[in-house]
Amino acid sequence: MKSVCEEKNFQSLYNHHIKEVRNFLYYKCGNYDLSDDLAQESYIKMWENCAEVIFESAKGFLFTVANRLFLNKVRRDKVELNFIKEKPASKNNETPEFLMEENEFKSKLEAAISALPEKQRTVFLMNRIDSMPYKEIASTLEISVKAVEKRMGLCLKTLKNNVEELRMRKI
Repeated sequence: MKSVCEEKNFQSLYNHHIKEVRNFLYYKCGNYDLSDDLAQESYIKMWENCAEVIFESAKGFLFTVANRLFLNKVRRDKVELNFIKEKPASKNNETPEFLMEENEFKSKLEAAISALPEKQRTVFLMNRIDSMPYKEIASTLEISVKAVEKRMGLCLKTLKNNVEELRMRKI
């Protein structure tokens, strides 16, 4: 049986899951640096408890620890979500008005996503950004597939209403 305490096994777990853990935390908090710090801290906790962690369930352990670390951080700091994506300016042939409207729409869409309840936002981003299937999301979040489907449905309904509202304001 593989042991998490063996350096090569621990390194393998790190290499295979660090991106998923970091993204999971980023979707919850919207801060890349914080998500990176919490992901690293999750691995430290796993190393400190490596004798108790079963290799086959190490991924679940990591996500559970990461989620708890995040919740503790929220309780301490009352962190507010702020999705800021820095993208290099692209060169294209669009009019300045179109580019301005596009940026305005993106800002409103990001605000609508960040305004979603945390559980819906997390499921939405895990599915749409990481392309995780519902079954994998359910396993990661330790909920049923039906719960994932319900959260996604509510999320899409809310976003659709917000987008239609944005369109109506323009007319």
